[in-house]
Amino acid sequence: MKYRPLFYFISFLLIATSIFSIAKWGFKTSIDFAGGSILEASFPGQPDKAKLSDLFTQQNLPLNSISLANQKNYLFKFQNITPETKTKLNEALKKFDPKYEELRFESVGPILGKELLKKTIFAIILSSLFLLLFIGRRFKDLSFGASAIIAMFHDSFILIGSFSLLGHFFGAELDALFVTALLTTLSASVHDTVVTFDRIRELRRQNYKIDWVNLANQAVTETIVRSVNNSMTIIFMLLSLVVLGGDTTRWFAVALLIGVICGTYSSTAVAIPLVLFWKRKSQK
Repeated sequence: MKYRPLFYFISFLLIATSIFSIAKWGFKTSIDFAGGSILEASFPGQPDKAKLSDLFTQQNLPLNSISLANQKNYLFKFQNITPETKTKLNEALKKFDPKYEELRFESVGPILGKELLKKTIFAIILSSLFLLLFIGRRFKDLSFGASAIIAMFHDSFILIGSFSLLGHFFGAELDALFVTALLTTLSASVHDTVVTFDRIRELRRQNYKIDWVNLANQAVTETIVRSVNNSMTIIFMLLSLVVLGGDTTRWFAVALLIGVICGTYSSTAVAIPLVLFWKRKSQK
């Protein structure tokens, strides 16, 4: 706990970077939020992405992205189109590759995207409220619940800010899978935190006279190896998905990877120092 000022500085730096990126560059949203169309098609000839992009340009269709679902299937994302335009597009793709086959076509309106965003925000607020009450009741101290929630929001905000950076430099999009990763991050963040809190409670029962700083140091020392080992098993799996997985799931795996790393860090470096902060305030 003597490194608390360093932890505060790192968290401040990460949050400040996230705020700067969001304010300056915003986000690159997929059709799940902005509305648009998705076309999944099979091209046995495996044409070059640049040539396919030129084909959409010739049809006056602004193409948001092209990704590979597997070696033969391509995923196109673009603005909503009329049935007539879709017919022309299919004809052009057939001429481009006679073996072309349409596998899936979906359109999402911007209203549905706004509803998804509202439900995501509502889910985060509702889960945070329940976690605050549940953790506070289980540990008979609201400072534990408040610290866990602040650490959870710390991780979520850094994840959101990191996707603003990744969207600006590498084209990462916010989509429904990102929402799934964000909500999963909330769970991953709280899990290790509660384990450490539980150890603090047990040690406090054994020696209620022990200083809170020494108590926190002992609890972290006894749980950090378990937390890191548990997180590393997930991190190795997610790294494999990022490196070897397809384009459709790569950014989802990246979001989960960032969330797990932040959750492991915040359990020790954010939640526990916050508990000590509340205890110092209450003692004064």
